[in-house]
Amino acid sequence: MVIRLKRFNLYLIALLVLALAAGCATEERKRRHQPSKLDVHLEVPPDGTNLSEPVPIYRAKPVMVNVQREAFLTELHVKEAKVVDAVGGFAIQIQFDRQGTWLLEEFTNQYHGRRFAVHCDFGEQLKENRWLAAPIVSRGISDGVFIFTPDATREEAEQLVLGLNNVAREVQKKLQ
Repeated sequence: MVIRLKRFNLYLIALLVLALAAGCATEERKRRHQPSKLDVHLEVPPDGTNLSEPVPIYRAKPVMVNVQREAFLTELHVKEAKVVDAVGGFAIQIQFDRQGTWLLEEFTNQYHGRRFAVHCDFGEQLKENRWLAAPIVSRGISDGVFIFTPDATREEAEQLVLGLNNVAREVQKKLQ
């Protein structure tokens, strides 16, 4: 009878390990299919209308930047996103599709010296919702590659990029 109890305990432990492994795999699958949202807004002077609003950029020491409420680039224009190494840390690199490249080129050529405020929703159930950056446009960008240093940890940046790539794959599937 003692032998049977040991055998039963081994089976119980094996079943428990399998259940935990299946649960972890399910969580990983959910993360792999999690979407992210991206909005790029143009900095504009305050005009007293409801077409623009001041937004806080950076969490530690917020800088208020007045931006157009309507984004000119979104996650629907993303072709591919990456976290890349940069001097002193990392950055997010976004390659836009053809329409996004045209919009980025038009806005960067027309609005030198202004900021592009980047807003994102990412993470589980899109719980993370914040303004990540507001780089100043110093030159025209004609290749569709937008790089910025986010106010985020590397793990958060990787979650954001994973979600943007998930959305990009879905958009490409629907276009085919």
